[in-house]
Amino acid sequence: MPAPRFPRRPPRLPTVFDVHRHAQVYFVTFCTHQRRPWLAQPNIHATFLAFIQRGWTEHRIGVGRYVIMPEHIHLLVSGGPDFNLGGWVKLLKQSLGKVIRASHRDATTPGSANRLWQEGFFDHLIRRDEKLASVWAYLRQNPETAGLTDVPEDWPYQGEFMVLERVGERAS
Repeated sequence: MPAPRFPRRPPRLPTVFDVHRHAQVYFVTFCTHQRRPWLAQPNIHATFLAFIQRGWTEHRIGVGRYVIMPEHIHLLVSGGPDFNLGGWVKLLKQSLGKVIRASHRDATTPGSANRLWQEGFFDHLIRRDEKLASVWAYLRQNPETAGLTDVPEDWPYQGEFMVLERVGERAS
């Protein structure tokens, strides 16, 4: 029996769901190439915060709870009906990639210059308020679960830029 084939990158959710007309809340995860621990640093965190601040100010793209782990980032993000999640993640990776290349000599060696990130990203559309609460708790606990801290609040590379509520329930 042949081994099952898996796609090179995670499958995408459709950009616009017709079920809701308002902002969607997505749970997003993306990782560094070969899980290299380049992300849990003050300069990456500062760049991330500047990116999400600019996204809110210029495009009304909101980031809720987030956690920057050494080799991956989890976040909740919400945008309007024309929000392009894939394009937004691509721009975020590019922004963080500039800092990684400036900070890590091994990120600029021949052969690895174009491989800072694992291809693609994972996303999950949050459909119920209970699910949003459980994802929020998962993000908060992630550094403790990974053994990086004894108390989740002590992990310096996390936060909540804004409170996101799953909106879009149609009024009956």
